[in-house]
Amino acid sequence: MFVKEIVPRIIKNSRGEKTIEVRLRTYEGKFFSSAPSGKSRGKREVEPYNIRGIDWSFKLLRAFCRILVHKNFIIKRVDDLSSLELLLRKFEARFGKLGGNVWYVLETVFLKAAAADKGIELWQLINNDLNNGKKPKIPMPVGNCIGGGLHSLGVKGKKPDFQEFLLIPKEKSISRAVTLNLRAYTRAASLLRAKKRNDENAWETNRTNEETLSVLKKVADEFGLRVGLDVAASTFFKKGYYHYKNKRLIRDRLDQIDFISVLKKKFGLFYIEDPLQEDDFSGFKELLARSGKSALVVGDDLTTTNPKIVERAIRSKCINAVIVKPNQIGSIIEVKKVVIICKKNKIKMIFSHRSGETKDDALADYCIGFGGDFIKSGIYGKERLIKLRRLIEIEKKINAE
Repeated sequence: MFVKEIVPRIIKNSRGEKTIEVRLRTYEGKFFSSAPSGKSRGKREVEPYNIRGIDWSFKLLRAFCRILVHKNFIIKRVDDLSSLELLLRKFEARFGKLGGNVWYVLETVFLKAAAADKGIELWQLINNDLNNGKKPKIPMPVGNCIGGGLHSLGVKGKKPDFQEFLLIPKEKSISRAVTLNLRAYTRAASLLRAKKRNDENAWETNRTNEETLSVLKKVADEFGLRVGLDVAASTFFKKGYYHYKNKRLIRDRLDQIDFISVLKKKFGLFYIEDPLQEDDFSGFKELLARSGKSALVVGDDLTTTNPKIVERAIRSKCINAVIVKPNQIGSIIEVKKVVIICKKNKIKMIFSHRSGETKDDALADYCIGFGGDFIKSGIYGKERLIKLRRLIEIEKKINAE
């Protein structure tokens, strides 16, 4: 893969904030990738940009891209990105950190070009590497239907404390699953009488956590869907306690475990993400023991797509599912390590978007190629739907083979 030209530029994400896009030209054509941005971030995530901010990272990136021009890279599998990573580390040692988002966008655009160089698509390159080209499974969408927490402004000064109220189909076809979620999303708006959407295009409401779950459960039962929560508990955890604002009360860690366990039984929760703050490994372990095999206890802020932390969480029996956000760690080689660990230990994988998204659909290719069980990319909104449409496109190609 010969680099004829590589040009970075600043674009806006779905939240209207700056992010970075890279355009690469090789003999096989033009390729682009852009970086998503998280609003609710785990403290163990790699920094998205240099400590001096995105503008400084962009300045460094322009200089780094000049180094890449007229170089030839042989990339036949994910681990071959090590040649690019070596250049990145040498550059950062001299000039400072570029940031996880910059690593992610560079590695993604290189993998897209490398796949084209072999006459295949991104998901196929990864699937050939990791699964010996076997027919990949089709993931199910985890759709953010109703919003709260940091992602929402609320209605009349109130909002649920939990960040995401989720709908999860159980279908054989991704196209059928996406259609069901869209219909349920419209029905939820009717029941809530919702008019506003948050920054992930989930419906805004002033209802409490339990009132919102009651609406979601009604919708889920109507359409044959499963119910999930992204509690994002670290966002309202301060000085040893969970501070709820709607309704206003304080819970300690044992109260929090009891409360989530009650909600799990009352509403038949299938999916529970970050139910406790990001350092409470023992709390996650207790909740998983109580939940058994009937629910997914999912690490996100707990694990931050970091192989060592994922391994610790699995070894400690804290989780049975994990969020995979490639830009949390930056390196796609590290993402592959997480995937191998999860497959070895039969841990479910949810490939996830961020609140500040772009029109890059690589997440769908990563999810299929790496063998993800679920994809969390919203229900509505152009930056969300583009990833779901890409999944439908890939599904058709797989079924046609």
